[in-house]
Amino acid sequence: MKITRITPIMADGGHRIIVFVKVETDRPGLIGWGEATLEGKPRAIAGCIQDMEPMIVGQDPCRIEHCWQILYRSGFWRMGVIGLSAISGIDQALWDIKGKDLSVPVYELLGGRVRDKVRVYTHFTGPTATGRHPGVGFDAAVESARSKVERGWTAIKTVPVPITNVLDGPKKLKHAEAFLKTIREAVGDDVDILLDLHGRLTPQMAIQYGKRFEPYNPLFLEEPVQAENPKAMVQVARALSTPIATGERLFLRWGFREILEHGAASLLQPDPCHAGGISETRKIATMAETYYAGLAPHNPYGPLATAVCVHIALASPNFVIQEMIDPATAPQAQALLKDPLPVVDGHILRRPSPAWASRWTRPNVPGVCRTFRSRRRAAWRCATTTRRTRMAAWRTRSV
Repeated sequence: MKITRITPIMADGGHRIIVFVKVETDRPGLIGWGEATLEGKPRAIAGCIQDMEPMIVGQDPCRIEHCWQILYRSGFWRMGVIGLSAISGIDQALWDIKGKDLSVPVYELLGGRVRDKVRVYTHFTGPTATGRHPGVGFDAAVESARSKVERGWTAIKTVPVPITNVLDGPKKLKHAEAFLKTIREAVGDDVDILLDLHGRLTPQMAIQYGKRFEPYNPLFLEEPVQAENPKAMVQVARALSTPIATGERLFLRWGFREILEHGAASLLQPDPCHAGGISETRKIATMAETYYAGLAPHNPYGPLATAVCVHIALASPNFVIQEMIDPATAPQAQALLKDPLPVVDGHILRRPSPAWASRWTRPNVPGVCRTFRSRRRAAWRCATTTRRTRMAAWRTRSV
């Protein structure tokens, strides 16, 4: 079996443009699907996917690791979020093909399931979501949080802090504490509250906020500071009792190494659409186990990306909880797939279907984003002599 074509497809998901990856093979009807969505950069991702296509056309799609290594190591320059998102989407599609070829779910190929359902969380309105300033009431946030709980969610996340200076006075601190106290009283202790600080704080301010949040028992503090300086995050982790989560803006095992070695976080959040796909996310999870760290993949994208995360979670012993967009607030994205995964009592139940796109997650053609259609036809489908020459060189290069 050989890869014959790789095509990016941009679709209007309502809250953002979703980038699907379609990998075709020489076996009639055997197609793999992945998702490589990156907010604000859909055309960059699509172009990168097309640049990578000749590197593995003609390769066996079931040699997933081999294809991954070709894509990652064949270029001179190390990759950032654009290149790694493209690799991630292709990688997902290759796992999809292998699952279909063997007629088994992808989680079985990852070592088999260690659970039968995956706990998920979604987002609710925070005090800063609409640019509110200290002193504004919390009625909208309380209503949003309660509505999530009434519909069965057992864990909800928000951004509780405003943009904060390097050092700031007590007004913002008191406002954020009052907000969390109000939400905790509204939803009770049976619901986990997750706090995303969006990397917008300095260590000293993150510690001050974190200490004020501790009495209300948040499940974790996400990105209290930027993860680019693990030692700064260590200051926060050592000063607080609340677990620290990070990783949505880190890539590959090498990006997470220092976080684990320094003890900067106890919950890792790699994004299977950016961190290197299923292949690399699973390795990050395994590496985290040796440091007794948990796994909670980042996923604010489409329902196909959610399905990918669910398969990883089903096979990962140190999995904790999975992020996803509430289907009720993203009907346009949900409509792109024939049968997206439902949420039942705050969980997604295991499905024994081969892979994720065989019966119930095929992109809905009417949802394709028309804005980019003409440009895609003109640019993405061209196959130049230069590209064919590069293809020959890449295939003979040692990995």
